Amino acid sequence: MEQFRQIGEVLGSLKAVMVFRDNIEINQRQCCLLLDMFNSAYDSIAEEMKQNLKFEEKHTKWRLLEQPLREIYRIFKEGEGYIKQCLETKDWCAKAIVLSQNTDCVQFYIHNLLTYITIVIEAIETVGEFSGWDQDEVQKKRLLYSNKYQKQWRDPQLFQWRFGKQHLITQELCERFASVWKEDRWILLNKIREKKISCSSKYERQLAELLLKNLDGSEHQNKKLLPSSILVGSKDYQVRRRLGSGSQYKEILWLGESLAIRHFFGEIEHLVPEISSLLSLSHTNISHFLCGFADEEKNECFLVMELMHRDLSSYIREICGPRKRIPFSLPVALDLMLQIARGMEYLHSKKIYHGKLKPSNILVKPRNVSSEGYLHAKVSGFGLSSVQKFSPKNSSNQNETLPFIWYAPEVLEAQEQAGSTRNSKYTEKSDVYSFGMVCFELVTGKVPFEDSHLQGDKMSRNIRAGERPLFPLNSPKFVTNLTKRCWQADPNQRPSFSSICRILRYAKRFLAMNPDYNREPDPLMPAMDYGDMESNLVKEFPSWNATNSSAIAQIPFQIFVYKVYEKEKTRATQKEPSESGSDKASVSGDENINSMDDPFPSSTLPSPTERKFLTSPDHTNRKPRPSRKPTDLKISRQPGTAKGGCKPPQLTSRGRGLRMNSESQLIMTSPRLRRSSSGHASDSELSA
Repeated sequence: MEQFRQIGEVLGSLKAVMVFRDNIEINQRQCCLLLDMFNSAYDSIAEEMKQNLKFEEKHTKWRLLEQPLREIYRIFKEGEGYIKQCLETKDWCAKAIVLSQNTDCVQFYIHNLLTYITIVIEAIETVGEFSGWDQDEVQKKRLLYSNKYQKQWRDPQLFQWRFGKQHLITQELCERFASVWKEDRWILLNKIREKKISCSSKYERQLAELLLKNLDGSEHQNKKLLPSSILVGSKDYQVRRRLGSGSQYKEILWLGESLAIRHFFGEIEHLVPEISSLLSLSHTNISHFLCGFADEEKNECFLVMELMHRDLSSYIREICGPRKRIPFSLPVALDLMLQIARGMEYLHSKKIYHGKLKPSNILVKPRNVSSEGYLHAKVSGFGLSSVQKFSPKNSSNQNETLPFIWYAPEVLEAQEQAGSTRNSKYTEKSDVYSFGMVCFELVTGKVPFEDSHLQGDKMSRNIRAGERPLFPLNSPKFVTNLTKRCWQADPNQRPSFSSICRILRYAKRFLAMNPDYNREPDPLMPAMDYGDMESNLVKEFPSWNATNSSAIAQIPFQIFVYKVYEKEKTRATQKEPSESGSDKASVSGDENINSMDDPFPSSTLPSPTERKFLTSPDHTNRKPRPSRKPTDLKISRQPGTAKGGCKPPQLTSRGRGLRMNSESQLIMTSPRLRRSSSGHASDSELSA
């Protein structure tokens, strides 16, 4: 309840601030959309809580809601910061340069909101299914919830018609998602044209021309950058420091804003088309190129970029320290993986392949309101490959001494045949391989292969032969399984970044619904491999492979489909052994749970195991117990009697029995990896 109250406080603060919405000169419509989304989210959550929960049970049965609501509160606070940034009274030109390409409203805040609103609703339904003591009411709730997660709703249009308001994806909101950024750019474009006419100095007219060039796509057709004198000749232009040893990047102060520039030399005429393409890119998880300048006589180019805190490699080394601590909690690591994957998904949708994806090419900065270590990540280092070939190496970065550890085996093979790393042909799948290596470092804090005794060409040969770094034994399997799919030797076996994003969103749901995961010595595991689920669902929904599959309006439906599919397969898996009478059926305790643990049995309702309650409120705060014999399970499930009266419905043993069922299935179906003599798992072993 405290988290919900805090959400209401932030919403009230935002409503007060937005009284002055007419003062927002840049991205006003995006700010209005964000406020409307927050209003709708609050109303949706409030209505769900009112319909499903009992207020008097807030201290006993609502614990499952705490983490999902905490995530919603963090999203609200971050959105509040965005709106206040748009309201700031700064140099108008500086704000226009920084915010005109900004897509954070939809691609960051609303994206995160749509991910977690679905999780919050599921958590409320989970708690609501056991809310109250009336048998008839509880049975009706079970029937209602079981009917929601049925196969007939696995249609995006039906889902939107039936659940669109609840999940914030009504037709009207979806249309605004797609149009609001373009509307703000059109409004800003007209304002700049007006200001250009009224400019009193040559410098102001040059800045107006710069903004017009950035906003109007037709302006890029002349394929010419503005003169660098606009930047370096400005009175308030100041170089503060160099970013990295021997780097092209510098921190500057310009127009009162701290920014970064990429300063390099080359044949400007040949680079302008690619630079123009980079300036047109806009996504919350890639580095923004705000504007470009050139001195054609000196063959000198300046690309102005937003300033980030540091690169991920340096951040991890600082966090880990000499003791090699794990750098991030699992929720933060998953969040970073999703952001990186979304940035790469966007680049691939533009037919841009990175080729050098690694932690030193991922920039991060702290989120202002986060006290849990959450970061904003942006992919950098893409584009202008002809310039990169001549850039000096960062000798201070230990990762740069072994650049090939991030390259896919097919890239290493092509480089060996060509005898050079230049002109390497990178693909979508080679980037996915590199992403897998980045995930390894995010989870472990270790550079891949840093413990290997092999170096140089020998290690390169071993990588091509199938050697991969080894995760610690206690690493979460649903993360390591995805990572191992990414670094498969066969590129065709690697998932796309769109698939990776869907898998990671559902993994975030699992953590939000199991908040004690990191604190348990033997934590609960998902009943199914998310990679297998994605592979099957992509066949059912071929449109998920389309370029528009990343539209954020599809996120609630995709999470819902994952949930329905998981329930169907789990139910089928539990039914087979129970019918055959095998030992596995007795361990799962299907029949025993239904007859002995269910306080309100009914033949017309789905059994508790069919609901697959991995996330019951009582279960989340209990330590797991080791597997026991079937007879022990029956004894432990005998219902007790509370002192002085009848015992209320209990969820603990149900969650425990289901947990043992999922664990026993994992033990029986997951082959152990064999290790090669070198101490690393070969690719054939990983795919076994």
